[in-house]
Amino acid sequence: MVKSERVEQAPHGSTVDPDDVARFERLGAQWWNPRGPMAGLHKMNPVRVGYLRDLFIERFPHADGSARDSQHIRSLEGLNVLDIGCGGGILSEPLARLGCVMTSIDPAPGNVDIAKAHAAKSGLSIDYRAVMAEDLAASGAQFDVVMAMEVVEHVTDVSAFVATACSMVRPGGLFVSATLNRTLKSFALAIVGAEYVLRWVEPGTHKWDQF
Repeated sequence: MVKSERVEQAPHGSTVDPDDVARFERLGAQWWNPRGPMAGLHKMNPVRVGYLRDLFIERFPHADGSARDSQHIRSLEGLNVLDIGCGGGILSEPLARLGCVMTSIDPAPGNVDIAKAHAAKSGLSIDYRAVMAEDLAASGAQFDVVMAMEVVEHVTDVSAFVATACSMVRPGGLFVSATLNRTLKSFALAIVGAEYVLRWVEPGTHKWDQF
């Protein structure tokens, strides 16, 4: 997990890997199948959301300076959050329920369509967009929090991507990222297991040297 302050300037050339985008877009409705290819994300989501909630509460008090209440159903009310590489919206939805004003982007239009449909069915208002991070950054968009969860291992230039993401963090805000560690265990589970044994995702989805 990486937390970073603001980076003043960033290049806006695309760091998207089109092959990876196509692989994830082919998941379709499987994004929301808790026993399907995204089962791991669904299982870790409650812990991840709890961690992020506590992190954001600690960092961002209310506008009047009063502390946020972690027990409040909308403890993150009004916090502007960008979810880069949102996929089907697995992380965006619970954060929206906690009160975050979510902008969630993905370069795959099919993923965004799935995310929009699921949010509508769930009665949630989330600003989903089929756009690259570089294009959104070029528009001058700014957020309290920018997240890139399980994304950096799928981009073509990690340094450029992180710089672009951080350029959208308001002063005093946070950039939060998560990725797989480069270990023998991650190779066995994420590549051999998930891609070749269980066939949860297509072979080639993960590249160990990018963990």
